[in-house]
Amino acid sequence: MTKTLTVNEIYSSIQGESTWAGLPCIFIRLTFCDLRCNYCDTEYAFHEGKKMTFKEISQQVKKYSIPLVEVTGGEPLLQPQTPQLLTSLCDTGYNVLLETSGTHDISKLDPRVHRIMDLKCPSSGESQKNLFSNLRYLNQNDEIKFVIGSREDYEWAREIVQSKELATHVKAILFSAVFPIASQLGHIQGHRGIEAKTLVEWILADHLPVRFQLQMHKFIWPPQQRSV
Repeated sequence: MTKTLTVNEIYSSIQGESTWAGLPCIFIRLTFCDLRCNYCDTEYAFHEGKKMTFKEISQQVKKYSIPLVEVTGGEPLLQPQTPQLLTSLCDTGYNVLLETSGTHDISKLDPRVHRIMDLKCPSSGESQKNLFSNLRYLNQNDEIKFVIGSREDYEWAREIVQSKELATHVKAILFSAVFPIASQLGHIQGHRGIEAKTLVEWILADHLPVRFQLQMHKFIWPPQQRSV
């Protein structure tokens, strides 16, 4: 049986987040997501997409001649064929990143894949779905991301970072503020988001072993532009 995935888009851009930020990257955005985060910026990936075979995906990726590939979504691990695609990309010689929420099992993924796992903070509205057992499978190739929209989010993330001693287990812990356009669209569970400067001040005051980041691509292109 031919292996297929439902793909929203495949494009090249620079990597806008994580320790890979600034590098040219091929993005494979898969369709479907089972979360509805209050600040989501890729709602178009909930349903839009077309079925593509692994061969068709590979042909698209090869056109760009870029060694770094990220599989993202939506939520890429919703599709059962995704782990096989990740292994196939690794076998082809690509440096492979996976952007995934903390709500799906990562234990059986190819160890060559660099996992960037987004733990959902309270203001997302989805924090109760985090699968904390995933933390034991992370290693020095992997990164954890917290998107912070309030002081409550910050304190929640700080407690996890400190209590789980995450800094010793992963390559990086990433803190970012909900991007301004999202916080301006309305209240996020009673909060309007926070300024990047405020988040940086909190991190410095608590001497947290985390990396502050901005979504670089949203400062280069309009925040709601696709395929960047």
